[in-house]
Amino acid sequence: MVEDKIILGIDPGTTVLGYGLIQIKGSKLELLNFGIIQLNKLDNQPDKLKRIVDRVEGLLEEYKPDFMAIEAPFFGKNVQSMLKLGRAQGVVIGCALRRNIPYEEYTPKRIKQAITGSGNASKEQVAAMLQTLLRFDEMPKYLDATDGLAAAVCHHFSKGIGENNKAKGKGWQAFLSQNPERKVR
Repeated sequence: MVEDKIILGIDPGTTVLGYGLIQIKGSKLELLNFGIIQLNKLDNQPDKLKRIVDRVEGLLEEYKPDFMAIEAPFFGKNVQSMLKLGRAQGVVIGCALRRNIPYEEYTPKRIKQAITGSGNASKEQVAAMLQTLLRFDEMPKYLDATDGLAAAVCHHFSKGIGENNKAKGKGWQAFLSQNPERKVR
């Protein structure tokens, strides 16, 4: 029996938040929807966070995803920007947790690697590869939409192993259990 699953991908932002939804039917990927949540016209952080919660809750209600993949924050030079981005990411994760939807984080480099084969690919290269893979006609105005879509596709290609659980199966104990002849006696 082939199991269907829906994955919501999120590219968090406080000016523009990108999202993408894919459905997996066996080994086939199908695009359900992708787009952005526009936040740049809102004046303050609480209003932006509320808009994010309201719109993400709407996506969760409409599509009922089985998993959520979110781009992990990257370390930049501007601490204030990182704090704002972390809040945006946090409210999105909170929405998933409220509905018991498992989530996973992926670094921007890992997402680019999964989609294009290069962790240094540009947004345009990622978008072009997704356009070929998922066969959509029109490139969106904001590539944050394809970045959200890329997080969902990365989750599928990575079999759900992202930053939150990449340590499973690694480390000294895992090495010893996988290589019993190497135990020190």
